[in-house]
Amino acid sequence: MKPEEVASYLREHPEFFEHYADMLAEVYIPHPHGGRAVSISERQILTLRERSKQLEGKLREVIQFGEENDAISDKVHRISVALVAAADIGGVLNAVYLNLCEDFAVPHVTLRVWRANDQTGLPEFGPVSDALREFVMSLTHPYCSGRAMADTAGLFGEAGAHLRSFSYVPLRDHETFGLLALASEDPQRFYPEMGTLYLKRLGELIGAAIARHLK
Repeated sequence: MKPEEVASYLREHPEFFEHYADMLAEVYIPHPHGGRAVSISERQILTLRERSKQLEGKLREVIQFGEENDAISDKVHRISVALVAAADIGGVLNAVYLNLCEDFAVPHVTLRVWRANDQTGLPEFGPVSDALREFVMSLTHPYCSGRAMADTAGLFGEAGAHLRSFSYVPLRDHETFGLLALASEDPQRFYPEMGTLYLKRLGELIGAAIARHLK
């Protein structure tokens, strides 16, 4: 008989182990980590222990991910409260910079808004290039990259030449009207494969807060 046939037979006839319990006690198989031979029952215990360790490892990962998500959710909640409490556009911008830099530990944050009727005198409302605007308007979701896109490196001033990872979050109301740009000297802070769910939510919150005060 082929090994597959033996395995199939045992799966289909579990009563075999009841009828030949004595024989099972006499069968010895190699230890999974080498060395002495062990009985089937002992081998089964070792297998269960290994599976238990694997499950414990996966459980630790799930708990860790859950704790990290809870921490991020708390930060999103705090910036949401700050944005709601802002009395004017200046307060919104201060909440954005303060929370992203201190709470989220993003080292470089800049923001640009373009609308012809927005004359606030703030640098965030200064002119932007057509290339930057076209790039942002082409985004359907936040975009992370290891290099500066369009001419965005200049948005970070003198630090632009030293930055190695970037995240671009479009700001929208009924249409795209601005950009939230994040950057870091750490090339692994923002990378193309990273999840952008929370970045998307931040963009929606900040975009809504800015649009509310501009109206």
